[in-house]
Amino acid sequence: MEKYVITISRQFGSLGRTIAQNMSLELGIEYYDRDIVEATARRMGLPASEISQEEERSGGFFAERKYPLGMGLVSMQQEIFQIQSNIIRDLAKKESCIIVGRCADSILRDMDRVLNVYIYAPAEARIRNCTKILGMDEKEARRMLRDVDRAREIYRLKYCEGTREVFDHRDLMIDSSRFGAEGTAQLLCGVARQLFGWS
Repeated sequence: MEKYVITISRQFGSLGRTIAQNMSLELGIEYYDRDIVEATARRMGLPASEISQEEERSGGFFAERKYPLGMGLVSMQQEIFQIQSNIIRDLAKKESCIIVGRCADSILRDMDRVLNVYIYAPAEARIRNCTKILGMDEKEARRMLRDVDRAREIYRLKYCEGTREVFDHRDLMIDSSRFGAEGTAQLLCGVARQLFGWS
């Protein structure tokens, strides 16, 4: 079968990673999330925790990293984005897969056979997911919803060319609170099977 890619963008606490895991099992393809961070860290010679911290940093003050041989200073986040973009393109060329986050919908915008999904849910449903599934207290959950969603949106607007609205580069948006993680995954697998031409 010809290769295809499903990208999943998500609001914090909407169970996007769990949905990707369920889809991976159902479709028999790999899903990539933290693997991309770890591969980036290896290429940059940095701890994965530092890559994650830089990814989520918001506010517009970007750390700079000095290059050897007098090449000057460059934004560390720009370097991370370029490396992750290369990793995502390599994965998409190599195999059918699911890629979670990291602006994959925009990075692969010129590639055929890609389904770009955005998973969202009302704030109260996401807070319940954070407290019951992730073990956060409610105050922490509310803070994380605000801070992580804001950081992701700033990152997306900065690095995704032509992005102005939440639906740019996205084919399908789904409220995971309506169907649950398993039900959402089943619906998305059905869409993928129809779109990519197999049953």
